[in-house]
Amino acid sequence: MANHATRLSSLRAKMAESSVDLLAVGPGAHMQWLLGFATHADERPCFFLVSASAECFLMPALNAEGAREHTDATFFSWADAEGPDSALAEALAHIGAASAKTVALDETMRADFALLLLGQLPGAAHQFSDHTVGALRMRKDEDELVQLKANAEMNDRAMQAAFAAIKPGMSEIELADVVRDAHAADGGVSEFRIVGSGPNGAFPHHHTGERRLQPGDAIVIDVGARRNGFPSDMTRMAVLGSAPDGYDEIHTIVDRAVEAALATARPGVKAKDVDKAARDVIAAAGYGEYFVHRTGHGLGIETHEPPYITSTSETVLDTGMVFSIEPGIYLPGRFGIRLEEIVILREDGPEIMSSLPRDVVVAKV
Repeated sequence: MANHATRLSSLRAKMAESSVDLLAVGPGAHMQWLLGFATHADERPCFFLVSASAECFLMPALNAEGAREHTDATFFSWADAEGPDSALAEALAHIGAASAKTVALDETMRADFALLLLGQLPGAAHQFSDHTVGALRMRKDEDELVQLKANAEMNDRAMQAAFAAIKPGMSEIELADVVRDAHAADGGVSEFRIVGSGPNGAFPHHHTGERRLQPGDAIVIDVGARRNGFPSDMTRMAVLGSAPDGYDEIHTIVDRAVEAALATARPGVKAKDVDKAARDVIAAAGYGEYFVHRTGHGLGIETHEPPYITSTSETVLDTGMVFSIEPGIYLPGRFGIRLEEIVILREDGPEIMSSLPRDVVVAKV
């Protein structure tokens, strides 16, 4: 289990490195990572505040008692009738941050929460949390890796259930339901099930719908589920009967792009170089304009989190980072192909979590 006291200690070290006097996180993934729980999120201002020497909560009174069951932190609660301003001032004074010069804000925090805090710190410089809690979250500990790997195995089994169920005439939604049920049988809660058949596969984030599978369809299957607080994610391809014209060539190109990104991903390499490795393969084959998204995203508490593997990311990759490598080619009106691996970056390169090959699965008509 995560040692949340150690995480707070590591956070303060990062704050000192970045000359940050105060960190404020709202209800969400940063709070979950730091404390092991995230309080209820609504329109009432709520922060977990961390300074160099102390921490505390600003908390709506109606949520405070429930939250106290999860933490020994000091609470400054406020009622609807009085508003949060006085309680926030007391909280800042309590942790010695009433004159903070630099504040790091949770980038997912509501804008009105952020403005309330900054309004009590006139003249303070502000930044987002990517150099503090965000930087810590990018490197997973062994407990996190165990959970993520187990969920990748669960996702493999759900994908295999989908492959076994494909048949002419079933709808995309019906195939997605097979995945949902497989996740549930494995103790997971299915979070997304993209099934893009035929021309629908050319939409990278297709909304799974009523289109019925037809012989000759290429089928994009991108699925993930959450279990024990952690997600999974993977994309594989299937065809129903014979593949459409040109499919094999495009599949080979995309797979080569995955391999190029895997070969480039090493500790010390910038994320943008991994993106470039995949993109160069696809561009050299003449399909650059049809690769319309980034090469990857981090995976941890959230399905999409840093590091982002984009053409502009200066993030230097390090051991313990977990991210996707998922290039694709999308041909409007014809089909799309995306192949996605989730990897753990080790000292000698990426470890692929899935045990399923990236070969296309051919379903019988």
